Formats: sequence, structure tokens, C-alpha cells
Amino acid sequence: MKTISTFIILIACTMTTIAQDFDKNISSAKSAYSSGNLESTRFALQQALHELDIAIGKEILKQLPTKLGAASYNEKDDNVTGGSGVASGLFVHRSYGEQDNGSIDVINNSPLISSINAILSIPFIGNSGDGTQKIVKIQGYKSVLNKNENETTGKTGYTLQIPMNNTLLTIEMGDTNENEIQSLANTIPLSKIATMAQ
Repeated sequence: MKTISTFIILIACTMTTIAQDFDKNISSAKSAYSSGNLESTRFALQQALHELDIAIGKEILKQLPTKLGAASYNEKDDNVTGGSGVASGLFVHRSYGEQDNGSIDVINNSPLISSINAILSIPFIGNSGDGTQKIVKIQGYKSVLNKNENETTGKTGYTLQIPMNNTLLTIEMGDTNENEIQSLANTIPLSKIATMAQ
């Protein structure tokens, strides 16, 4: 019980610190704008957006599964970064297993979205003849499923890329089959994550 109480207090302190940083940056932006310093205004607003991305990323982590197949997530490796601007944005990463059995990444404004959407729009490109790549639907989202064979271990893994508006969710699993990775993907609240990440 004491551990749970300590954990709750730690989370509340972290959220309070993020809120304080956000408020401080908004206040700095208002002050700089009032004095006509547009460069400092932009910088303070970018810092506030960065703090907001971090807070959103932490909420997205709560939506991700704690197990990927039989592998538990590596809490210490959870990673959230945020940025503002045209080519950067929210990045959320969670890994699973002691030997990196898999991972889930959520990237807002991913540069890969255009390439994946091109693959999805042309079925004969999306579905390879050898079965190593195919188009599947996960919760109504067209997705690209790639089969990866490890020549050293002989194990088969999969990478599933799910574009959701301007957000890309990628699941990688080693030593699995396509039914298992698709079943796992169907347990993740994709539309909620897409809404949060926008």
C-alpha cells in the first residue's frame, strides 16, 4: 500500500511540474509578444507545445498493452519525446521482453506516412507475390504487414504499420505469426490514440 501511495504522489508531482512548465512558457510567450519580441514568443510557444506533447505521450503510454505476446513491457525503457514544427512531433516508444522481443511506436507527423499511404493505395504493390508484405485491416484502418525472417535464428517476426491520419503506429514482434500480431493490434484503442496524438 505504501508503494502505491508513493507512486501516486510521484505521478502527481510530475504532472504538476509539467503543468508549471507549460504555464511558465505560456506566460513568457504572452510577455514576449506584448513587448514585440516575436522570436522569443515563438520559442516560448514551441517549449509549451513540447511540454504538451510530453503530457499527451504519457497518456498514450497508458493505452498501450503491458504484454506483447508472452513478453512484459520494459517500464524503464518507456520513452516519450515531443517537438513542434513541420517535421517533428510526438514520439512514443515501448519495448517488450528481456531481449527486445518487440516494440510499439507511435509517431505523429511521421515522414513514413506518405510512403505507407502510397503502398496502401496500389494493391499490387502492397501485396507482394512471395507473401512477405500484405495489406490488412485493423479496426477499419488499412495497414501494411511485413514478414521478417531471421536467418540466424530461423524465427519469423512481423512488423505492422498502421497509419491513422497523420499518426503512425508500428508494432514489431519477433517469433510470432500474423494472427497473433493482428489480434494484439485489435486490442489497442487505435481511434483513441489517433485522437490524442493529433
